[in-house]
Order: sequence, then structure tokens, then C-alpha cells
Amino acid sequence: MSIILEGLSDGGSVTVTDLSGRLGVSAATIRRDLALLEENRLLKRTHGGAVTQGLLYELPLRYKSARHQEEKRRIARAAVQLVPDGASVGLTGGTTTTEVARALIGRQELTIVTNALNIASELAVRPNLRLVVTGGMARSASYELVGPLAEASLNELNLDLAIVGVDGVSAGSGLTTHHEIEAHTNLALMERARRVVVVADGSKVGHTAFARIASVDRVNDLITDGSADEASLAAIAEAGVTVTTV
Repeated sequence: MSIILEGLSDGGSVTVTDLSGRLGVSAATIRRDLALLEENRLLKRTHGGAVTQGLLYELPLRYKSARHQEEKRRIARAAVQLVPDGASVGLTGGTTTTEVARALIGRQELTIVTNALNIASELAVRPNLRLVVTGGMARSASYELVGPLAEASLNELNLDLAIVGVDGVSAGSGLTTHHEIEAHTNLALMERARRVVVVADGSKVGHTAFARIASVDRVNDLITDGSADEASLAAIAEAGVTVTTV
């Protein structure tokens, strides 16, 4: 069922025919899964498929956050060790960077800059943190503010660190994500930072997504978990990136 929810998160709709082919199961099985998800108010069935229902686009993203959750928390704990007191820290959107934000909640006198609405909503009530939120166009699938307005606001800032979430990272393809507009905004955040830290669970290492954010030579640190492909990690380290596995 995670494939169904991811499809809804990415495109807003899915079809029985496409899902049956991708998963190698019968159309009847897909229809049963769609019926169950509709009962739980996660989608609305249509003739031949399903679409998101109202504000329930949030639920696929929350479902994604449950995958590799413990690994993401370990990665986040390692990432915050790189954040000095009083630092200005940029956070892109993503489930792993959300865990980083949560790990920073107890810190004092940090300035957090983010284009992620979900991160901003969690940090806005923390008086010990200074929060700066970019402008931009909101993407419902990822909660991120993207585009020229987001990039223009970032151009006026200087960051000690940028902590970046990705959908793929490899020595050859660099940092990648599923959406080109997110890639451009994430690069704008990276360019304002003295140090760039990529946080990615092992499933992202060696993987290449659609849109390139930057080459790995723009990265200082990669923090991942022990499930990451060793050959891919070695190639990234050879490119000059400090690799930490947790």
C-alpha cells in the first residue's frame, strides 16, 4: 500500500492498471487495497483508480516518514553534533531533516532557516530558537516553499551550515531529488552556507532521482546509516566528502 500512497503524494492520482503492472499483482488485489485505503479516508476511489481526498494529501507524507524511522533519528542525532552553539542553520524539507529539526528543539540561541512549512510549524512555538521561514510557492506533496521568491529570500542570508535532505546521492550523479523546482531551491540554500551536510538514509545512497541539486564536491559531510551501499560510500568519500555512518 505504500506504493499507492507514494503515487498519490507525487501525482495526486493513481490508476489500477499502472499499479497492477508496477506491483505485479492482479487488478482485483489493487481494487481491494484501494477500498481499504478509502475506508481509512486516505483516498477517494474513481473509475479506474483513485485520487487524493481534500486535505488528505498530508497523509502519504506522514506515511513516508515512518519508513526507516529509527535510522533517520540516528542520522539526526549525529547531524546535530555538527551544529555549534549560536549557529545559523538552514534546513531543507524532507523526513530526515524533520528529524534533525526535532533533535535541535532543546538547543539554545540557534537561528533556523527553512523552506519547509512542517518544520516551521514545529519550531515556531520554541522561544529558545530564532526561526526564519522563506517565502515561495508551497508544494503540497512535500510542504516545501520553492521557486524564485524562496530563492530571493535566501540570497540575503549567510548560514553556518545547510543540512540537506535528498532523494538520491552518488559520486557520479551528485545530490538529486524528484522535482526540479525543489532542486533549484535546495541549491540556493546550499550556496548560502559555509558547510553543507547531507542527511540520507541508506536507501538513498547510490540512488539517482530525476533532478540534480548539485555535485558531491559541493558537500562537506554525508551522514547515513549502516545499510548504505559500501561501494557507493567509498566513491563519495573519495570525492572528498566526510562520510559518517550511524
